Amino acid sequence: MAKTTTLTISSKNYSSWSLRGWLMLKLSGLPFKEIVVEQDNADARAELLLLSPSILVPCLIHANCKIWDTLAIGEYLNEVAPKASLLPSNSVQRAHCRSICGEMHSGFTALRASLPMNIKAKIKNFKVWSKAQLDIDRILTIWRECLDTYHGPYLFGKKPTIADAMFAPVVMRFMTYGIALDSACQQYCDTMMAMPAMQEWVTAALVEPEDIEELEVEF
Repeated sequence: MAKTTTLTISSKNYSSWSLRGWLMLKLSGLPFKEIVVEQDNADARAELLLLSPSILVPCLIHANCKIWDTLAIGEYLNEVAPKASLLPSNSVQRAHCRSICGEMHSGFTALRASLPMNIKAKIKNFKVWSKAQLDIDRILTIWRECLDTYHGPYLFGKKPTIADAMFAPVVMRFMTYGIALDSACQQYCDTMMAMPAMQEWVTAALVEPEDIEELEVEF
């Protein structure tokens, strides 16, 4: 009997890392079972409040393999589900994809801290502080370069890749805080939000009963 593939996640409303891993798994086409860590779990709250690196979530268990780093999840899924083309087939494009994924994985700390993911919220007249604006500017540059080079509608062409999964929480943040975008970047956000998997995630996030007070700051 085949073993069940599982993905451990935390809040769909707040957890950007959970969204990344979950979307990668959806894009892979592998059937899986979700295991949700309760929000009162100390480690889960530490991850959501940026008090520790994402250690427990997302965590993929497939066959005899357990993976808890998001980029490693993406690389593994690209190997076990090659037809999904989670990484570009061209070596130069693949290196480019890995580079921007790595930048998202380890950077943009000001954006993470000042614009936490909160899908339920819609913040009007949000003032972006200067360090976060630098992060936003860099992200939009990455998007424009990819869309210009690979002609969209996704960052590396006609099919979504690991890169799109890595930047999916940024799309959510831009919607929550009303970040002004040029037409190309807005179209990219619209393309991402139209994905059935993204719609599924948002629908589930909106009905989550729990709120984390520390992430419900009134700006």
